Amino acid sequence: MDMTGSQRIEAPREVVWEALNDPEVLKQCIPGCQSMERSGDHGFNAKAVLKIGPVKATFSGSVTLSDIDAPNGYTITGEGNGGVAGMAKGGATVRLEQESETVTVLHYDVKSQISGKIAQLGSRLIDATAKKLAGEFFESFGKVVAPPPEGEQPTEAKKKWWSWKKNS
Repeated sequence: MDMTGSQRIEAPREVVWEALNDPEVLKQCIPGCQSMERSGDHGFNAKAVLKIGPVKATFSGSVTLSDIDAPNGYTITGEGNGGVAGMAKGGATVRLEQESETVTVLHYDVKSQISGKIAQLGSRLIDATAKKLAGEFFESFGKVVAPPPEGEQPTEAKKKWWSWKKNS
């Protein structure tokens, strides 16, 4: 499966870059993510529960970052095992474009492969689920990283990411 897209995020590029490399932020934003821990300088180990059609499985896997060009982008590759449900592996090229001092456009190009029971569900169901999960991730990521509206108290998760506004 291939998926390409862009997401406009109301935050400076440096803030978006830091959030993309923070396991706590990623854990909050990845649908079904139960754990996300750094493994070395350029990787993470993760566990997520996903439901694709009638199949629900816990996937455990690792993610590696390469071609790192801070704060412009990187290549992310990963592999996850869902037991009898199957395996998933793939990668994405992520590029950050600064639209203005307070807006960043995140561009992504994803390629993935699945095998096992989930691969038997059909490409339309899998593609629709992947697009839904990507949409949920980016919506959540944008909310966590963007500063709170004027006068609104930030959640704990947001405090780290909106402090740039006070300092600018």
